Amino acid sequence: MTNFEKIALLEEMMELGEGSLSEETVLADIEEWDSMAALSLIFLMSENFGKELKGPQIRKLKTIKDIIDIMV
Repeated sequence: MTNFEKIALLEEMMELGEGSLSEETVLADIEEWDSMAALSLIFLMSENFGKELKGPQIRKLKTIKDIIDIMV
């Protein structure tokens, strides 16, 4: 999966328009990045990448690139 596809997954998860996010986007600057988005990310990572995220890992995420980097 390309980074573009991963960003598209994140845009869909947060119900944002295509092209709304980039690798440099800071999570704190995204109005839709809230506790529900964090829960959605946990589900997305489990379903699509077989990864289990915990609260401390999510709190360390600062940018979209940080999320992409754990999507392996």
